[in-house]
Order: sequence, then C-alpha cells, then structure tokens
Amino acid sequence: MSKPKILLVDDETRFRTTVSKRLAERGQDVTAVGSGLEAIESVKQTPFDIVVLDVKMPGLNGLETLTELKKIRPELAVIMLTGHASVDSSIEGMKLGAFDYILKPCDIEELLGKIEAAHRSLTQ
Repeated sequence: MSKPKILLVDDETRFRTTVSKRLAERGQDVTAVGSGLEAIESVKQTPFDIVVLDVKMPGLNGLETLTELKKIRPELAVIMLTGHASVDSSIEGMKLGAFDYILKPCDIEELLGKIEAAHRSLTQ
C-alpha cells in the first residue's frame, strides 16, 4: 500500500513544524500550511488523501475549513486536531464529515495510527 499524501493545517508554527518533521521522519509524505485558506488552496492544487486539521485557528476555523474542503473533495479523510476545551467542536466536525479527531498535544504514534486507519478506509 502506498503512503498517503498528508496535509497538516495548524496556525501554531512550532507545533506544525515539529509534527510535520516527526511524520516525515517516519516516512510520511507531509505538507504543512498555517491557515484554513492555505489548506483550501492546497487541496485545490494537490491530490491530498488526508488532512490533519486544527479546530481553533484565526480566520477560517477548522469546522469552516472542513466544510469547504469537503465541497472540493468529498472523499478527503480529515482528522481534527483539538485542545481539551474543544472536544465538542471535534464531535461537530465528525457530523460534518471528519474521519476522526485527536487531542493536542498529540502523541505522534497515536496520530500515525489514525492516519493509517484513515488511509485504509480510503483504499478499501
């Protein structure tokens, strides 16, 4: 099974850099952007399989971004990243078509597991 193309979307530069580096070190094909608008433009231009999307961002928040991404590519698997205070938002994201959610700060192995599960769901 080929590796999925992953888009990581988070407005926190340090978090985005660290997670994308750790995913790349584990052989993942990952691109990172810092906003919902950048995510939408990226998905229009590149056939990503999985988006790891922060819920709380300035400008377009994660739920608004999710809604727009699903309009562009309904089959896209989206994993919502959330702090403890916004679990309700992630549940709302699931209702809007997200594949799953994970709490921040996230364990890289747990995130990889969710990415693998999302990829399996796309290839079945």
